[in-house]
Amino acid sequence: MVRSDVVVTGGSGFIGRAAVRAFRARGLPVTVVDRLPFPEPADGVRVVTGDLRDAEVREKAVTEQTAGIVHLAALTSVLKSVEQPEQTFADNVLVTQELLELARKQGVKRFLLASTNAVIGDVGTATITPDLPLRPLTPYGATKAACEMLLSGYSGAYGMTTCALRFTNVYGPGMSHKDSFVPRLMRAALAGAGVKIYGDGRQRRDLVHVDDVVRAIALAWESGYTGRAIVGAGRSVSVLEMVAAARVVTGAELPVEHVAAPKGEMPAVVVDVSASAETIGYRPEVSLEDGLATAWKYFAG
Repeated sequence: MVRSDVVVTGGSGFIGRAAVRAFRARGLPVTVVDRLPFPEPADGVRVVTGDLRDAEVREKAVTEQTAGIVHLAALTSVLKSVEQPEQTFADNVLVTQELLELARKQGVKRFLLASTNAVIGDVGTATITPDLPLRPLTPYGATKAACEMLLSGYSGAYGMTTCALRFTNVYGPGMSHKDSFVPRLMRAALAGAGVKIYGDGRQRRDLVHVDDVVRAIALAWESGYTGRAIVGAGRSVSVLEMVAAARVVTGAELPVEHVAAPKGEMPAVVVDVSASAETIGYRPEVSLEDGLATAWKYFAG
């Protein structure tokens, strides 16, 4: 029996929908499993709607046809993780463990995890590389670090190919429901309004376009690499630079109001993606200006 089905958890989400389209473009059948209904019915896409904490949902999604799992579903809000650490543990760690165990029992050999550089914690303005020690500072970061260790354990004990992809700040078309900074910029431009930024706006972030993220997922799937890989733009920009780029792309004034930064606001997220070229073949391709243009086209309709 040739296994070909790709299970994409969280497949109804922003990154999930793009990943499903990418796997279908490669001719692979996809099973989407999500709490939310899948909004883009298509040939070759099987949909399982339900909560991954439910064994029946997991067992309906992962079958003897499953070639591998792309696990994107998670509780990803840092703030919510601080407020609800037990739910974060259940949604992130317990679900990942159950999926890994189901994969082991079904003979599924590939498992990709959407992880985060929050597993490293705050390194100030230093550059984040894949080999830094795990020192998460929030329940969200801690649960993703735990998931990475589970992947390592299942690879070591059972020979599964497991790869943790540490995404930076993902943006692009399809994120209208998000409340991160790029959607806020786009909505403000549409409304002719301004934006609030924390502190002096010189804090730096790495913004990676969803097209680059989806390519990284496909590359990791095909590479057979076990380990961790940083998926970012490899170029950090300040919040003020983001606003300036958005002004160019949208033509809007986007006046800025500086407000006090919340406790824990990191001064910088600077990542080195060079190792990802060696491990999974990933090299970012979408510039910030081109990426913001695709987001603006999406929001402007």
